[in-house]
Parts: sequence; structure tokens; C-alpha cells
Amino acid sequence: MPANAALIESPGADDAGSLPRRPATLQEARALAHPLRLRILRQCLDRALTNSELAAALGQKPATMLYHVRTLLRTGFLRELPSRPGPRGTVEKPYRATGKSSQVDQPMTSEEGGMLRAIFEAVAAEVDEAGPDSVLEGARLAMRLKPDQLAELLAQIRAMTAQYPAGPDYIAQAEAQDEEPYAMLVVVHRRASSKRAPD
Repeated sequence: MPANAALIESPGADDAGSLPRRPATLQEARALAHPLRLRILRQCLDRALTNSELAAALGQKPATMLYHVRTLLRTGFLRELPSRPGPRGTVEKPYRATGKSSQVDQPMTSEEGGMLRAIFEAVAAEVDEAGPDSVLEGARLAMRLKPDQLAELLAQIRAMTAQYPAGPDYIAQAEAQDEEPYAMLVVVHRRASSKRAPD
């Protein structure tokens, strides 16, 4: 993870988690740098959905949705399940998230900041969809930290998120247990310096 940014999104493993992590390939990074694709993955995390179901849930045209679904299939973030009967004799193809996104380190910073913006936009849309009472806890604050304090804070965040199943482990647990789905976004970032430049 870049030294100037730390972002952990659950479900997802970190360095302390049990899942092996590796840098995202260019194709994987591009696939994850779109808020709609992140929302598709979140929709397909707990249950399999067809292209038409995804289009209806996310307010998109089926053709638009199919383009993004194919991108996620091609990069291994979605998998196609066996076809099932649909309405009026049609055949539907359901899709399910693979959990792979928790196993790659996604580039959170770039010149244009596309990945980070995609995550923020996807989370904002999920909160809007879930309703005004969906946020259970939140905090936004400014801090001044010494290097050892920053390292301790990041270690605490990693230890906290490592307690929860991620990726394929989350998917297996979701299939076996009757629990409510939640999500968490934790971001630690540098602020622009407030020190004035010398005259």
C-alpha cells in the first residue's frame, strides 16, 4: 500500500489477514476503478444475480450492465453460475462475486485518483440505497501523529479488520449462516499541509 494512503474496505483482508495478497494487474486495477463495478461486486457478494436483476437493482440499462459484468468476469472478480429457468421460458445466467477483490492490493492513489474516487462513489451510493438510518457509526477527524503513532494506528486497524472473514471466506460464511450484511470503510490519509510556505 502506498506510504501516503491507507485504505481497508471490509469484507477484505489486510497484511494481518489469512488471505495472500498481491499487487493488482493493470487489467484488474482498471476493472476495479469504476464505481458501478464495485457496486456489482457488492450486490453479488451475498447472492447470485442475473444481468437483468443487477440492472434493475442499480438503475442501469441491461446493455450497460452486461458490459461491466463481462469486464468483471474476464478479470475473475465475478463467476457465472449454472443457468436457471427464467420468466416466460427464458434461461438466466446468474453471477456471483468470487472474493478475489480482497486478495489484490488495489492502487488507491494515482495521478487522477480514479480508484479512490470509485470507492467513495460506490460507498455513497450503497449508503443512499440503504436509507437514512443505514450508517450505524461514523467519525471524521483531523489528527497530528508522530511516525510511531501512525504505525500503531495502522496496525490497530489491520488487527481489527483481520478478525472478520474476507473474500472467499466471507462468501462461504454468508452461504452457511443467517447474519445481516454490513460493510465498513476505513480511510487514513495525509492532509494537505497547513504550514505556510516561507515568504
